[in-house]
Amino acid sequence: MASNTGSNSNTTPPTHTVPPHQSSDSLSPLEQEVLEEYALLLENLNKLSPLIESLSANPTAQVLDGLRMLERKTSLVSTLLKASVYSIVLQQEMLEGEE
Repeated sequence: MASNTGSNSNTTPPTHTVPPHQSSDSLSPLEQEVLEEYALLLENLNKLSPLIESLSANPTAQVLDGLRMLERKTSLVSTLLKASVYSIVLQQEMLEGEE
């Protein structure tokens, strides 16, 4: 399992960022900012990739417990977000019904 001869799995993929001074004039400032944030996210994910790969090869009980807790929290946040959106939609429908 440890032999990866001829494989590029240990190399970090190149980042394709556009420096601010090379930004296109056709992009709005907001679009440029979004692209820069995506470039930063790509860079951070590329930095995390080797660590995540090593952790996934040998998951420890502590990592698995942490992932379970993260999954529960993510599920809770998702449920609360759905309830919040539902509440907003219901309030808007009630306001439109009163008019």
